[in-house]
Amino acid sequence: MVKEDKTNIELHLLEPRATEKSYLEQTNRIYVFPVKRNMGKQEIAKMVEKEFNVTVTDVRTLIRKGKKTKFSKGKHAYPGITYRQDKKYAYVKLKSGDSIKVFEDSDSNESKKSKEPSAKDAKKADKNAGKEKK
Repeated sequence: MVKEDKTNIELHLLEPRATEKSYLEQTNRIYVFPVKRNMGKQEIAKMVEKEFNVTVTDVRTLIRKGKKTKFSKGKHAYPGITYRQDKKYAYVKLKSGDSIKVFEDSDSNESKKSKEPSAKDAKKADKNAGKEKK
């Protein structure tokens, strides 16, 4: 019998976090991914390599504790405190030369903006045309 891999990589959808802190980390080729709590570093590395066709050199993980939340079961019930679920994040470092596009929309928006003349440019063109007539 051939042993099957315990985890099915196809079930996980992987998308890098788009935050200010993760954007600063990208300058060092480090990308932040939210992952499931039961995933190991080797699984995360395989999943990132398969999903984005890059080479992973290092994986660091952390678990952020869930925040406290208050709740009440009615008008006269004693209010209680519960916690949100803990979240696990993976900091994945890529081989030099590899990258993952996180902010794809910003590039396409900039190219559209550069093609369309702005209102200020139109006013300047009108003024210049008026000067040429005089």
